[in-house]
Amino acid sequence: MLQDQLKMEDAPILRLLDAVIVQGLEAGSSDIHLEPGNEFNRVRYRIDGVLQQAQRIPMDRHTALVSCVKLMAGMDIAEKRKPQDGRAQVTHGGQKIDLRVSSMPTVLGEKIVIRVLDSETNLLQLEDMGFTETNLDLYRLMFRSSYGLILLTGPTGSGKTTTLYATLQELNVPERNIITIEDPVEYRMEGINQVAVNAKIGMTFAGGLRSILRQDPDIIMIGEIRDRETAEISIQAALTGHLVFSTLHTNTAAGAITRLLDMGIEPFLAASALRGIVAQRLIRKLCSACKQEYVVDESAWEWNVLRDVASTGKAEWGTRDRFTLFRQSGCEGCRQSGYKGRIAVHEVLPVSAVLKEKIICHASEKELWGAAKAEFTGLVSLEEDGMHKVKEGLTSMQELLRVLGV
Repeated sequence: MLQDQLKMEDAPILRLLDAVIVQGLEAGSSDIHLEPGNEFNRVRYRIDGVLQQAQRIPMDRHTALVSCVKLMAGMDIAEKRKPQDGRAQVTHGGQKIDLRVSSMPTVLGEKIVIRVLDSETNLLQLEDMGFTETNLDLYRLMFRSSYGLILLTGPTGSGKTTTLYATLQELNVPERNIITIEDPVEYRMEGINQVAVNAKIGMTFAGGLRSILRQDPDIIMIGEIRDRETAEISIQAALTGHLVFSTLHTNTAAGAITRLLDMGIEPFLAASALRGIVAQRLIRKLCSACKQEYVVDESAWEWNVLRDVASTGKAEWGTRDRFTLFRQSGCEGCRQSGYKGRIAVHEVLPVSAVLKEKIICHASEKELWGAAKAEFTGLVSLEEDGMHKVKEGLTSMQELLRVLGV
């Protein structure tokens, strides 16, 4: 279809774009960046959360390449002064893959980012998400209730939506009416009613949520709580017999409570509605084919970091004077990066009666987390969960420091 819209002389550019996209898909990238420079257009792929440079394309092809992308995505190729968003779909390996395209004008030309959304991919189970046994039990305890608000927190790209999809998949039975409102709908799920946000026609999170409440839902998933209005409607839904899932951009689980209060939510309403909060990050897994074992003792830089975490109560760390860990190496299987795939680290915060009282009393994040640690055996912070995965050889100290800054 795209070929029909291009002139014959544009065919080499089309082949170039096809090659860039196919290479990105085969590398398992989540984003493809086309960045203008003084002499070259830089192509970079985000693989396992980290950008990797792939190739450089002469700048005399940049304008044609950008026009080709914009035409493919249904964007205005004549408008080069304003950011634009578009969508496209390609077929690769027999699967249909959605591409979300964003253009941004820079001083050297338009920058393009192509987000890869494999809407037909097999969804993960909660057991595949990296939860420890204790964390998974605590998380499942949250959504066994028939009502309440459960939040997933973390920065963009931390796997929050994937965890929510895995959760909905577990809850998806014929007896439940599950409705989601998302921006965009990243994965299509059989048996779940999924609604896409469309700001151009007034279909916002808040507006869509009001309509969803008239559709007799049992479970509602809201892609993100971005403002006070959406937060208020979410809490009202949670207090009137619905189980509500959503996400927030905060660094810690307890920080989500502070964020809700900063939005203007009354503490007693937040306390009444909240069932629990999970903070999450994604860290790269060491390549099992080439990871290298090494010994850490008092002469190694990792020693103080390990001891700092040990001092938080992890006796199994503090009783040893040497640690055997693993670090990245590099092979063909992992594209010489030393890492292959990602796994999540979690911080699970159940909102108990004790925490509800502290929320009403405007307790600080530190006080909330301390009270939860005292009440629930085995509760661990993001850093502690990450350190356990380092100890198990799933990831490296360098990777944990990169993501969490332990």
